[in-house]
Amino acid sequence: MSTNFSWMLDGSIVGCYILVSLVVGLLIRKYVSNVDDYLLAGREVDLYAGMASLAATEFGIITCMSAAQLGFKYGFSGATVGILFAIVMFIVGKTGFCIKPLRNAGVITIPEFFEKKFGKRVRWASGVVIVLGGLLNMGVFLRTGGEFLVYVVGLNPKYLEITMTALLVIVALYTVLGGMLSVIVTDFMQFILMSVGLILVTIIIIANVGWGNIINAAVTKSGAGAFNPFVNDGLGWQYVLYTLLSVSATILTWQTMVARVLSAKSSKVAQKMYTRTSVFYIARSIIPVVWGIAAIAVLTPSQMPSNPLNAMPKMLATVLPSGIIGILVAAMLAADMSTDSSYLLGWSSVIYNDILVIIHKNSWEEKKAVLVNRLLVVAIGIFLLLYGLWYPLKSDLWVYMTLTATIYSVSVSTLLIAACYWKKANNWGAYSSIVLGAICPVLFLVLQQLPSTVAFAEYIGPYISGIAAFGFAWIGMIGGSLLKYKVMGNNSVSNVKEKGAI
Repeated sequence: MSTNFSWMLDGSIVGCYILVSLVVGLLIRKYVSNVDDYLLAGREVDLYAGMASLAATEFGIITCMSAAQLGFKYGFSGATVGILFAIVMFIVGKTGFCIKPLRNAGVITIPEFFEKKFGKRVRWASGVVIVLGGLLNMGVFLRTGGEFLVYVVGLNPKYLEITMTALLVIVALYTVLGGMLSVIVTDFMQFILMSVGLILVTIIIIANVGWGNIINAAVTKSGAGAFNPFVNDGLGWQYVLYTLLSVSATILTWQTMVARVLSAKSSKVAQKMYTRTSVFYIARSIIPVVWGIAAIAVLTPSQMPSNPLNAMPKMLATVLPSGIIGILVAAMLAADMSTDSSYLLGWSSVIYNDILVIIHKNSWEEKKAVLVNRLLVVAIGIFLLLYGLWYPLKSDLWVYMTLTATIYSVSVSTLLIAACYWKKANNWGAYSSIVLGAICPVLFLVLQQLPSTVAFAEYIGPYISGIAAFGFAWIGMIGGSLLKYKVMGNNSVSNVKEKGAI
């Protein structure tokens, strides 16, 4: 596979960065003494460290690849995701909508917050659906990251599994030992390198390919739809509405984002973290979208890979000179390491804090609790490695990511809003919302994999399926809550918190 990657120069840049990240991450482990330190960095994260960590966490190779695929297929309309993300994130940060009461509650996870409103069983059920959606969402991270490196570095594709395993081991090592403290510190380093790499590579691409050629490539392929998602044949109003709902739910409930809110020194710091980081989400979308469009302009028909997901990394391997490729690979590894470490920690925290609570009941000593969390990180890593090896991706990467996220973000965002702002919300509504909110995305993913039903899944489409999930979740919350209110009466409903053990 043709590439300008030099193992002497570029390999040295990448190797030095990985070594520094490991050393710094491992040195932090001595400051971990309890579960709060391990999962939330002692709730002492300041504004600028939080901003860097939040930005680094939410941009990895998976994000870059999915956005570039959108750019390759739909032109600049593919950046709709980032624009909507930035707008909603700024509004949430400015108003404190949901994140202020969540941080002020002093909880470790969102399901723990739900216990105060809906009871222990809802806490457990929401924890299960969060972990299900989160693990399925992260399941393709390793393979996608491995494919990016294979194309850019020029490795033989047969080494993909080895590359995936190496990525996981590197990330898991300092995450297992240092927890959130290691993640925050390494995220700051990774954010700086990632930013420098993205800006530098973008400048080189525009200089070599030409801004006019990039725009012409987008217009030639998509016409007016290259700039307007509403008239793009592959997108339309359904895509815009679905994306708006998805990013809104993600901003409120995505565990890796919420972990930064809960780790912040105060709710004011958490709000500022959101407002000031929001602009980054435009950049994180537009930059890879431009890379994806540039692939159309650079690659000849014979050079185009069969999977459009791999067009962008193949273009980078062609355009970038030796030395710059090393900086790019180090930057993308930095982005991926920060994302993977936060996700490993995020899902393990929910498993420990909200699912295994029926076993430990918050009675374990701190050393045992930290050990269990470390073992959970290892177990999740092994699952992700195995899942990434066999799951066949049937749709756009971004569609898969949002649908799997929707499995939990739809119902959990509904529960969160209701818990914060609707007095009549109760556990009947919560159960109904969790079940109905998860049915549509899970059913669509299953139908998509079966030969006998794939045509039906394509007819419905992922956007309508996702929009329906939000509607069903709110129908479940409102209908279930009002039904209990009617059946049980005021006295029973006002005391919705369930008594006793789970």
